[in-house]
Amino acid sequence: MKEKKRFEMIYRQGTMNVTEIWVDTETGVNYLFQQGGYAGGLTPLLDREGKPVISPIINK
Repeated sequence: MKEKKRFEMIYRQGTMNVTEIWVDTETGVNYLFQQGGYAGGLTPLLDREGKPVISPIINK
């Protein structure tokens, strides 16, 4: 049986300075990942009102 991945990358930009958007496939919450050199960080992606951006969950 194939295991379902919890996070799915939906966007990627850059090679040295990387920006990615990841979606939690269980909750739909979007996360922004930023990497530059040897440093990086992950944070929930927020809308104008400061609420997390949530994508619809599609059962695969």
